[in-house]
Amino acid sequence: MELRERFTTEMKTAMLAKDAPRVATLRMITAKLKDADIAARPGPPLDEAGIVGMLRGMAKSRRESVELYRQGNRPELAEKEEAEIAVIEAFLPQQMDAAAMEAAVRDAVAETGAAGPKDMGKVMAALKAKHAASLDMSKAGPLVKAALGG
Repeated sequence: MELRERFTTEMKTAMLAKDAPRVATLRMITAKLKDADIAARPGPPLDEAGIVGMLRGMAKSRRESVELYRQGNRPELAEKEEAEIAVIEAFLPQQMDAAAMEAAVRDAVAETGAAGPKDMGKVMAALKAKHAASLDMSKAGPLVKAALGG
């Protein structure tokens, strides 16, 4: 099922269950998606990869908010953000574990023939092309740097 369809289906289910926090988060996701589609005009609306990227960005900003709320001694707001993160991440593809990530980095280094730190961009591009949906690029960067001796 396509992500756009899943948003609609999940919204209906949450409304019938009277799950107000989930409904609010799903409405926020659909609003952000509409904004992204409008920003992409006159071209086509966001594709699946674009939607996944948008969801990752939403989750990342909420994680940063959780940190700030915890520092500011506002646990109730941090819990609200964590609940939103859980809803958002339910739509994201399963992430690679550490061992699979290291294997993907090794394969990308071998595939690109990277020899040193100056080839990091080539390796990162290969990783993104092959594993964009299941690999957190922010976690892959340090692994690539270590693999290239940087």
